[in-house]
Amino acid sequence: MNLNQLNRILLQTLLLPVVFLLVVAGLLVWQVRAAERTVDRIQVANQNIATANLIDALMVDEETGVRGYQNTSNEIFLQPYEFAVGPLQDAFAKLRAGVTAEHGDTRPIDELVSAHQQWVTTIAEPMIDTVRKGGNTRDPGPNLRGKAALDNIRSISGGIIDTEKQQNTLAVQRWQNQVTHTLYAVIGVSLVSGLLIGLFARNRLHAVTTAFQSTLLALRHETQTTYESEQRLFATLTSIGDGVVVCNSEGCVVLLNAVAEQLTGWSQKNALNRAVHEVYDLADETTHESLQNSYELVKQTNRPTGTRHALLIRQDNTELQIESSGAPIHDRFGVLIGVVIVFRDVTEQRRTQAALMASEKLAVAGRLAATIAHEIHNPLDAVVNLLYLMKSGSTPEEIQHFIQLASAELDRVTQISRAMLGMYRESRTPVALELKPILESVLVLLERQLANAQVTVKSSLPEQAVVTGYPAELRQVFTNLISNAAEASSPGSTIEIVARLVAPRGRGLFSAGAGVAVIINDHGAGITPADLERIFQPFFTTKGVHGTGLGLWVSQGIVQKHGGTITVESRTTPEDHGTTVTVFLPRGEAELPTP
Repeated sequence: MNLNQLNRILLQTLLLPVVFLLVVAGLLVWQVRAAERTVDRIQVANQNIATANLIDALMVDEETGVRGYQNTSNEIFLQPYEFAVGPLQDAFAKLRAGVTAEHGDTRPIDELVSAHQQWVTTIAEPMIDTVRKGGNTRDPGPNLRGKAALDNIRSISGGIIDTEKQQNTLAVQRWQNQVTHTLYAVIGVSLVSGLLIGLFARNRLHAVTTAFQSTLLALRHETQTTYESEQRLFATLTSIGDGVVVCNSEGCVVLLNAVAEQLTGWSQKNALNRAVHEVYDLADETTHESLQNSYELVKQTNRPTGTRHALLIRQDNTELQIESSGAPIHDRFGVLIGVVIVFRDVTEQRRTQAALMASEKLAVAGRLAATIAHEIHNPLDAVVNLLYLMKSGSTPEEIQHFIQLASAELDRVTQISRAMLGMYRESRTPVALELKPILESVLVLLERQLANAQVTVKSSLPEQAVVTGYPAELRQVFTNLISNAAEASSPGSTIEIVARLVAPRGRGLFSAGAGVAVIINDHGAGITPADLERIFQPFFTTKGVHGTGLGLWVSQGIVQKHGGTITVESRTTPEDHGTTVTVFLPRGEAELPTP
């Protein structure tokens, strides 16, 4: 059971009594409203009874006034009759409204009003007119008719009063029944609700107890699993072949594995809780200036760093060449809680690479020396032949022509020697250089090889193709790539060499700066996909005994040293075959010298 389920059970346990109380409250409200309506009917019935009694009293006043005026002929005795006329009409209307509110029968009221009106028009008003005119009012006929009319009125009024009393009695009984039923309902619902709430709470609490015990067992299991995982992780970190430094969010060392202790010269005990830059001190390979620590880089970007090459300053101030990378450690909320740094000693690897690159340079130098010797030998043979012809008795015009030809051949020898000197005149720092002269000098050196291979070169080299780098190393790269293209091309084919200016792309950490892309495309047989995956591996070659397997590997290292990239694409179908090599070199910050 998880926390959400536990909260749901507790909520159910708390809400069920509230729901039952709301039901009881609703029942009580309904009963109280019904009782209030019954009480209202009782009050209306009482009011109707009072109104009917008032009507009787007012009609008695009218009868008393008419009788007194009949006996005395004095207007004073007629006042009760006159005073009762207005209130009597209001009483009739009030009684009718009350009976209507009870949804009762209003016909008896209409009969009462009609009988009263008939008594007024046939008995009372003629009697008053007769007395005022001085007539005889002792005739028993009118008096008997008046008595009969009044008796009828009293009978109707008595019936109305009796009906209202019955309504009142029924309403009182209904109210008493409602109170009794409400009391019984409240007691019954309370008992049932209490029983159900108790049973439900017992069931839910039992479920909570069971879930709590299960959670405890799961927590114990997870704790044991976590402990075992930590032990396995610790064993892995301590036995891994690379150096591992783990620091917390404040940049203090919390772990050094055995390899890290050996490489840094610090022990776990001495390095614990020290600042990471004291234990893991980096410097630039070229300038020996201090570098920003991997912990600081990770903390700034909150993402893993790429592989960096640097010098590790050990505790005894000796230096090691290392490859280093760092990665953040986050908690489950994504908050940075530490950094892990992994590094390895590449000193011997660098020495091996340097030896292999030197070997490749010697191989390239040997090939170029043979090529240059062949290139220089041909012009010198031509000069020797021209000197022989001039000594053989040639005319002055012929001698002048032979001298011009010999001068042209010597200019070619000079151009070749200058290109050779430029290839091995290396600067110690990267400089701004134009690729067009470099590529043209390489083509001059390879001119004879291209001619022997019967390959034509088409080049498109802009004047503004400026990069920052080492001229001799770039000549070595392009010599190797163009020579490979010539060896792979079939006679009569063409090699395209194009240099394109590349504008800056993107922003932020992964943006690509401005530079130059040199594309070398041949139309040879192409490289198979299996070989294409291995061409940059050292000692892998497709030339058999004629190749060393170091050319592309060294070229890739030189290009990466310049901060660029080299990619190879190949086509092997009969309709479209050949290889395209793209070298991207960044523009850099160096500037060409001012003329």
